[in-house]
Amino acid sequence: GGYTAGPKELTTLLRQRSRPYLFSNALPPPVVACASKALDLIISNTDLPQKVLNNTRRFRSRMVDAGFKLSGDPDHPICPVMLGDARLANTFADEMLERGIYVIGFSYPVVPKGKARIRVQLSAAHSESDVDRAVDAFIEIGRKLKVIS
Repeated sequence: GGYTAGPKELTTLLRQRSRPYLFSNALPPPVVACASKALDLIISNTDLPQKVLNNTRRFRSRMVDAGFKLSGDPDHPICPVMLGDARLANTFADEMLERGIYVIGFSYPVVPKGKARIRVQLSAAHSESDVDRAVDAFIEIGRKLKVIS
């Protein structure tokens, strides 16, 4: 969020010409229905948030033990695997996809220069074996690309 402060003429002009105002729409009903259902699932099954946390801790612990540098909140299920180099992040993500694991390589301008990374997002839908398979693939590719030894 944010706001604009300035002379009345400027704020009026921005309200009339600013893209967020011109293209701002309500959420589509299917998006609202999905969000509502997600809340229902969490409320009715309190094990789901704990499973996400367990998966997150398992992934992060194994990755750090393997020699990878991870960023972000240690309990957050979005786990940035820091690689630094944009080309390396994209190559790494492509190699993961070849193994059936979908991760995203992020680089400038999405993140600061020199801070390229792989974005991993864990969920309650992942089993422990899914998490282990992903980490094993990271380790294999990380050694191949000389990210870890």
